Amino acid sequence: MPVTHLFAWLRAHDALLWWLGALSLVSFIGTLVVIPMLVVRLPADYFMRDRPTWQTSQRSHPTLRLLGVVLKNLLGFVCIIAGLIMLVLPGQGVLTILIGLTLMNFPGKHTLELRIVQQPTVLHAINWMRLRAQRPPLEVPAYDGTPRAPQ
Repeated sequence: MPVTHLFAWLRAHDALLWWLGALSLVSFIGTLVVIPMLVVRLPADYFMRDRPTWQTSQRSHPTLRLLGVVLKNLLGFVCIIAGLIMLVLPGQGVLTILIGLTLMNFPGKHTLELRIVQQPTVLHAINWMRLRAQRPPLEVPAYDGTPRAPQ
């Protein structure tokens, strides 16, 4: 009996399913284009630094800097949510989450990024993209299994 209810619900929400399918396809194609562009732009020593250096223009108005930080964090949050969705839908979920994390500012961010990028499959995918763009591979400290102190 529950299967018939499921089919009835699916028939009643046909337009919603089409929109979700279209959104999934657009996000999948978008990540195939955007994620490699962002991965290639990372400095090769990004993960070797204790803390990433942020270069902000001191010439811009403080309100514009704050707006830029808010928009960057919002974009990072959207990437993380999209990456989580892509873990079950088509797309590069883990890489999208990693890009979202690099955009955001929060305590412990660098440690979390490092734990993700130290996964062999993630590092291999990133370095493959960088190799195709004729960029040097990312330099990543070896993960020895012990947690690092928060930064």
